[in-house]
Amino acid sequence: MSKRNPIILIHGLWNTADIFSSITSKLDKIGIEYFAPTLKHAYGMTSIVELTNLLNDLILEKYGLENEIDILGFSMGGVIGRYWIKKFNGYKRTRRFITVGSPHKGTLASQLVPKYPFRGIYEMKINSLLLRELSRYDYLLSGINCISFFTYWDLMVFPGWRASLNSGEKIPLKIYKHKNLVSNPVAVDKIIERILN
Repeated sequence: MSKRNPIILIHGLWNTADIFSSITSKLDKIGIEYFAPTLKHAYGMTSIVELTNLLNDLILEKYGLENEIDILGFSMGGVIGRYWIKKFNGYKRTRRFITVGSPHKGTLASQLVPKYPFRGIYEMKINSLLLRELSRYDYLLSGINCISFFTYWDLMVFPGWRASLNSGEKIPLKIYKHKNLVSNPVAVDKIIERILN
């Protein structure tokens, strides 16, 4: 079996890296290396830009500038991963980009949240400056195997179809709670299946 890339797991708002425990237990059994740092979102007060900078420092420390990696982002973590791919030339070293319930097209759940002090949540509004900037750079994803998992019954990323990228495979899951997208056994099996493809 050829050597697989390590996977960077990026959690979402109000979570820690522990949200991935159902996934990491399977990765441990399979023998796939992963790196799951906990980022300090400060309840949505830390901007996605700042969180991306922090993530980049951690990736550089762990894997240097050139090692090829895969990325799996949950919720806001998928947007952070997408911003990292754009801002830090991550498109040159990312082979697979999997996002799960990530508000790539914004979410109505953020619409009434003020910019101050909740900058991170504000950046996930529909048509936000940050999301418009990211969409202008979608061409950078063309060389990456992109997979978006989402559920139509998501109340955090609402409506649920907004959690899909324009590029790559879009996979709807019959899951009824946002956080269950990374803990429900059926969802986890489907995510692992795509990691192994």
